Amino acid sequence: MNPHILILEDEREIAELVEMALKRAHCTAQIAVTAAQAQQFLAQTQFDLLLLDVGLPDINGFDFLKLIRAQHHLPVIMLTAQDEETDRILGLELGADDYLGKPFSPRELIARIKAVLRRTQTFRQPETSTAEWQDDSQAHCIRHRGQALPLTLGEYRLLRTLLNRQGRVFSREELLIAMFGDQRPSDPHTINTHIRALRQKLRAAHIDDEVIRTHHGLGYSFSC
Repeated sequence: MNPHILILEDEREIAELVEMALKRAHCTAQIAVTAAQAQQFLAQTQFDLLLLDVGLPDINGFDFLKLIRAQHHLPVIMLTAQDEETDRILGLELGADDYLGKPFSPRELIARIKAVLRRTQTFRQPETSTAEWQDDSQAHCIRHRGQALPLTLGEYRLLRTLLNRQGRVFSREELLIAMFGDQRPSDPHTINTHIRALRQKLRAAHIDDEVIRTHHGLGYSFSC
């Protein structure tokens, strides 16, 4: 089945050019010009990916991304006229799967869409299920003893990677790739911040945060 893409872009000319490029790549597309319209479409239709413009007329794109991540788990590529590293990192930390600055070529956009779809599809397999831990890849959710953990998409990917290969020591670079793909931060020690945040959420859920083990100079592993 051809991927079905939602384009949230208030500049009609850009949206229509993107729509044409998607059709040439054998994708189907629907255009929304406001966040409110996009919310309506998302409630009615299942999409495979969202192209999200940062500069929307009714809400900031980053705020809409946070809203989307609380309600949906479809992949998101952010589109923006700003290509600052701080904006890219913010978008990725909020749960975006990729980030593309304007102007961009249709070929690059299609290549990134295909890469994100391939990457997100790989996150669906395999799933780990034990007496205490359940990985629900369809809902992008990890549960501990039936309790869903309040994870961002990036944290879900991080914990899932560790959980599904218990005992394996992952390097910082490997974990950043699991979280962000090719758009990972350049400093591998950035993962330390994400590990701390994940451990805090485990403690808040009354889970021993030592299930995530630090291997100094090597990386991190999971052991329950």
